[in-house]
Amino acid sequence: MGNQPLIVLSEDSQRTSGKDAQSMNVQAGKAVAESVRTTLGPKGMDKMLVDSTGNVIVTNDGVTLLSEMEIDHPAADMIVEVAETQEDEVGDGTTSAVVISGELLSQAEDLLEQDIHATTLAQGYRQAAEEATEALEEVAIDVEPDDDEILEQIAATAMTGKGAESARDLLAQLVVDAVQSVADDDDIDTDNIKVEKVVGGSIENSELVEGVIVDKERVSDSMPYFAEDANVAIIDGALEIKETEIDAEVNVTDPDQLEQFLEQEEAQLREMAEQVADVGADVVFVDGGIDDMAQHYLAQEGIIAVRRVKSSDQGQLARATGATPVSSVDDLTEDDLGFAGSVAQKEIAGDQRIFVEDVEDAKAVTLILRGGTEHVIDEVDRAIEDSLGVVRTTLEDGKVVAGGGAPEVELSLALRDYADSVGGREQLAVEAFADALEVIPRTLAENAGLDPIDSLVELRADHDAGETASGLDAYTGDTIDMAEEGVYEPLRVKTQAIESATEAAVMLLRIDDVIAAGDLAVADDDDDEEMPPGGGGMGGMGGMGGGMGGMM
Repeated sequence: MGNQPLIVLSEDSQRTSGKDAQSMNVQAGKAVAESVRTTLGPKGMDKMLVDSTGNVIVTNDGVTLLSEMEIDHPAADMIVEVAETQEDEVGDGTTSAVVISGELLSQAEDLLEQDIHATTLAQGYRQAAEEATEALEEVAIDVEPDDDEILEQIAATAMTGKGAESARDLLAQLVVDAVQSVADDDDIDTDNIKVEKVVGGSIENSELVEGVIVDKERVSDSMPYFAEDANVAIIDGALEIKETEIDAEVNVTDPDQLEQFLEQEEAQLREMAEQVADVGADVVFVDGGIDDMAQHYLAQEGIIAVRRVKSSDQGQLARATGATPVSSVDDLTEDDLGFAGSVAQKEIAGDQRIFVEDVEDAKAVTLILRGGTEHVIDEVDRAIEDSLGVVRTTLEDGKVVAGGGAPEVELSLALRDYADSVGGREQLAVEAFADALEVIPRTLAENAGLDPIDSLVELRADHDAGETASGLDAYTGDTIDMAEEGVYEPLRVKTQAIESATEAAVMLLRIDDVIAAGDLAVADDDDDEEMPPGGGGMGGMGGMGGGMGGMM
């Protein structure tokens, strides 16, 4: 019995250990990075995603590509999380973060083959990331909240290469105006900027409405189209007869009783309309339905009524007009009303919408995006979303860096100097980190059809000479001062990309065993439930063995 092997895993289970596990994870991470690498920069290419039903997305937005791909590898999913974190935190730089993460793994692969231990690499990478973040702070440029020129340049940089370039200056101006409109003293919530996509016209026809556009129309044709200097009411309920909470029957024995019953219902609905009119409301937005009879009485009072308004629209209406949403018409008072200089039903590209405009100190605005096709508008929308994120981040932090690969080359030189002061084998990891950062300017050159080696040599020479803002002009192939050219990115875009990429790379490098498991109980942070018995077992590995098959 003593010589028989102890079998812990089932015969059908899968397990990859040691260098095989590390190699598998590194290859998966690199494959994800390579899949989006050609989209980076002003001359990046687009990808077409097609699902099983024939739906198509054409984009070069990193997080959109990665979230829509059918990625079937656990290590690859960790790299996708880098892009998602970048999108949540900053709104831009998702492709850069993923490409840096993939290059960190690629550089680590060479060192692993030289028998440098993974924990040594992890320690060196962490030290390098910390030093890089400090170095970025030193080259950062301060931006004032009212410096519209730089803010518009930041917005335009985020849109570059994303299908919105034909009207980039106009859209950048609209984005800056929108973010400044919704900015509070201590917070900027871009959810208060509603983006309304309208198929028809060209991108140049896009406009910013200081107010809210509701994708609805008035409930009755007998209501006015327009209300000037309007008092606005918001009801988070319905203008209908309430149903009883319990099942009940009403037995009617003669026509007079039926007539009386109907008259009572009509009186209730008339009273609802009169209550809205008595408080002075000219326009009412209702979350639920509006009874036909109530519509009639509201129209008689000259009130514009809109039903089934989404809760998100109600929130924006409340913020724009100053109205206070109430749960019932019975609770509505004059103090709950908001104000708008103009409420009108207008037609855009064949669709009727309600425009709530001329609001005092608008804290909720609507950006109308126009375009020739739905795919064009969707891509412009993604570019706008990135631009909103970077302008918001800049206003919150007040610091930017030059773009065009300039920060990465500057950091690479700083890290090589720093590596000389790092003892032991970690020095090799710091130098590998410095090499990995240069993947950004190298990729920019490759995607622009330039020689990446020549471009990198020129950039290094400029930065050695103290030109910290020198970056690559993808259109001419020259190295130019990106700050003078107006190519800026928020400091947080770079720091977040480096931090996220480092953490993901370190996590993958520290894995030396991939073991099949049963149904893992992944609890939330505030969930104290323990894993169920056998939940951490080593059953089938499921889709993990499939590699990256479903991704490309």
